[in-house]
Amino acid sequence: MTRDERDRQIGAVAALGERARRALYEHVVSQSEPVSRDQAARAVGIGRPLAAFHLDRLVQERLLEASYRRLGGRSGPGAGRPSKLYSRADAEVSVSLPPREYELAARLMARAIAGSGAEPRRTLDREARAVGAGLGEEARARCGPRPSRGRLREAALGVLADRGFEPSADGRGDVRLRNCPFDALAADEPDLVCGMNLALVQGLVGALDEEMGGDAVLDPAPGLCCVALRGWSRPAASRRPANASTD
Repeated sequence: MTRDERDRQIGAVAALGERARRALYEHVVSQSEPVSRDQAARAVGIGRPLAAFHLDRLVQERLLEASYRRLGGRSGPGAGRPSKLYSRADAEVSVSLPPREYELAARLMARAIAGSGAEPRRTLDREARAVGAGLGEEARARCGPRPSRGRLREAALGVLADRGFEPSADGRGDVRLRNCPFDALAADEPDLVCGMNLALVQGLVGALDEEMGGDAVLDPAPGLCCVALRGWSRPAASRRPANASTD
C-alpha cells in the first residue's frame, strides 16, 4: 500500500468517528437496496439536511456510492426528479499501524494451496469445518442451557454477523450472507475460497442442534457470499418432514 493510499484509508476510518455519520453508514450497508436521504434520516433520527451532508461525506471518502433513480415506479413527465440513493461502495478500507501485509500473505498461501492438488484443499476444508464448529459452540454458549431453536438460530446468525458475513433473511425462508469476509481472496481463487466458506458454515450448522433444520449450500449470486442457509429464516413450526401428509 502506498503512502497516499494509506492516508486515504486513515481518512475514511476517521470519517466514521462522528456518531451520526457512522449510524448512517451502518444503516445503508445493512440494507439490500439503495437508501434515499429521507429513508436514512428517518432511520437514524436526524434531519434530512444533516443526513445529506454526512452521506455525501461518506461518498467523498469512498465508503458509499451514490446513484439516482425515481422512487415509487413513476416515470415520464410529472414523475418528479430522481432521488439520490446511497449504497455500499466496492472499495475496502483496512488500516494497520504499523503497516502489515496479511492480505498479501493470504493471497500467496491461497495460490499455493490452489495449485498443489486435492489433499491441501481437503486439509483446508477440514480446518475450516473445525473453525465453523467452534463458532457453533460459541453460539450455543451465548444462549445458555436448553435454548429454543429460534434463540439458537439468532445466536448463530449473530456469530456470523460478528465475523463479517452480514446474514439477512431473503423473504423466501432462506438466509443469505450479504458479505464475504474473504472477498479479495475469492476474486483470485473463487473455487478454493467458496469451498472453504461452505465448509466453515457447514461446521457451524453441524455443531448446532440437529433439530434446527436447514443446511448450508453453495449458491453464488452477484454481490453476495457464495453460501446460503436454506430454511433458516422460516419459523420452526412451518417446517414439515418430506413424507408428512399435507391434508
